[in-house]
Amino acid sequence: MANLNKVMLIGNLTRDPQLSYLPSQMAVVEFGMAVNDRRKQQDGSYADKANFIDLSIFGKRAEALQKYVKKGDPLFVEGKLDYQQWEKDGQKRSKLKVIVQNFEFLSKGSSGSQSGGNQGGGYQQSAPAPSAPVPPAPEAPPVGGMDDDIPF
Repeated sequence: MANLNKVMLIGNLTRDPQLSYLPSQMAVVEFGMAVNDRRKQQDGSYADKANFIDLSIFGKRAEALQKYVKKGDPLFVEGKLDYQQWEKDGQKRSKLKVIVQNFEFLSKGSSGSQSGGNQGGGYQQSAPAPSAPVPPAPEAPPVGGMDDDIPF
């Protein structure tokens, strides 16, 4: 049987990311996110229901996330669900958590001008980081120097 455990979310942080380190000195950041689910009501109006999600991220990405985002900031995350169980005061407890594997910073767009294709609450993806210049493509050989034979 095939399995897939993939989560993609866009929402706002509900608390500042908390950085700590495992005994192996790997960074781990715990944070929360609110993701709205818009639902149509019986009277035809729409209402948002907030879903509050706990997330964790590990390694160098954790340190970067903790450094650049704070409570209220929008964020796109990709990850997987992790089912956790424990016992407290004799009662069994459990929850689903998201282990973040990748993320992208988002910036708040101007509130008055949403583009036609942007239905995501006025947020726009931040500009990509500058990259190394792309070398020019090699020039095509001159037309007269090519064989007329087709190789197939």
